[in-house]
Amino acid sequence: MAGDGAPESETFDASGLRVAIVAASWHTQVMDGLIAGAGRALADFGTTATTVRVPGTFELPVVASALARRGYDAVVALGVVIRGGTPHFEYVCNAATDGLTRVALDHTVAVGFGVLTCDNDAQALDRAGLAHSREDKGYEAMSAALLTARTLAEVGRTTP
Repeated sequence: MAGDGAPESETFDASGLRVAIVAASWHTQVMDGLIAGAGRALADFGTTATTVRVPGTFELPVVASALARRGYDAVVALGVVIRGGTPHFEYVCNAATDGLTRVALDHTVAVGFGVLTCDNDAQALDRAGLAHSREDKGYEAMSAALLTARTLAEVGRTTP
């Protein structure tokens, strides 16, 4: 299971952080679970987020970049790509990964990577944070982003 070896979740008062979620619209049940998981993390950390929806996973980086330019301390990208019979899977996964990495580095902002890249629907549902899921990747992505935002503040982030 992908969650094996995950660190214990540490919470802190994140109420002073500006947080945004950018979420794809494909695969409604999976996306609803990811967004709910991110919401549970927000509640545990004592903060809230602005949520913006985009058509699909490919569109996550450009909107994440716009949110980072608007001064958010953490941007959490949530999406899902299910492998099909064409190279589309690789193109979208690579574009999302590379684009979100650029957002983090170009803007020195915490980016939570909550993009599920799965071979089938069952794998996605098992990671979506639903009642029957084994993992909660929305929660994990939000927690990672908030902890990274705190670390960036501690090391003296400078805005480019």
